Amino acid sequence: MLDWWLPENVSTYGQEIDWLFHLIYYITGVTFVLVFVTMLVFLVMYRDRPGRRARYTHGNTTLEIVWTVVPALILVILTILSVPAWSKIKMTMPETDFVVQVTAKQFNWQVTYPGPDGQFGTADDKTLLDEMHVPVNKVVRVILKSQDVIHSFFVPQFRMKQDAVPGREIRQWFEVVKPGRYEWPCAELCGFGHSGMRGWIYVHTPDEYAKWAAQNLTAEAAPAVAEPKPEGAMAETTKAQPKKEGKAKK
Repeated sequence: MLDWWLPENVSTYGQEIDWLFHLIYYITGVTFVLVFVTMLVFLVMYRDRPGRRARYTHGNTTLEIVWTVVPALILVILTILSVPAWSKIKMTMPETDFVVQVTAKQFNWQVTYPGPDGQFGTADDKTLLDEMHVPVNKVVRVILKSQDVIHSFFVPQFRMKQDAVPGREIRQWFEVVKPGRYEWPCAELCGFGHSGMRGWIYVHTPDEYAKWAAQNLTAEAAPAVAEPKPEGAMAETTKAQPKKEGKAKK
């Protein structure tokens, strides 16, 4: 296969997508060679030669039927072969307790994690800009929204691409099997700043993710408490304060 020319696959369903991609690529390649070779043969066979006159031909009905039916059958077969992968990726949603909400807007990704209550839209939510942190070997469910125009969530190594459409919440999932830092660009032309709209997805080991979450998602700021001063110090401070003298009345 031609795995060497594609980005590294780190997704659980990436192999199925790559197999379909290569199959379509081979069919397209063979078709290209056949058409190109046939064109070259016809250029030589029917080139202009002295004493040869061009003549009109109606064509060949059998050939026309063949080159119409064969591509149609190929498309039907590809559709049938694509159904299992499509159903697994788009029609089913694996159970998971890891859910993040991603809001696309010109020209950033807003990533929201639910707070301790497990609900979005409450005061304890945590929102990050242009970065997502997830654990490895964990199904991640993404609730994808758009604030303005159509954007596209695209991570080549995850074999995942999903448009974010204004007014809709679209659920998508992925499971990454290799820790790392993966670029997360917008793959839909969304305005003058489109080229700069990209984020990063950090895939951690379970221990590293737990540490990151403790520092960034569950950590609470400690309230400021004034340290009590010793009694002796308070007395000295009182004595050190100068007495204000009042003005004499006339």
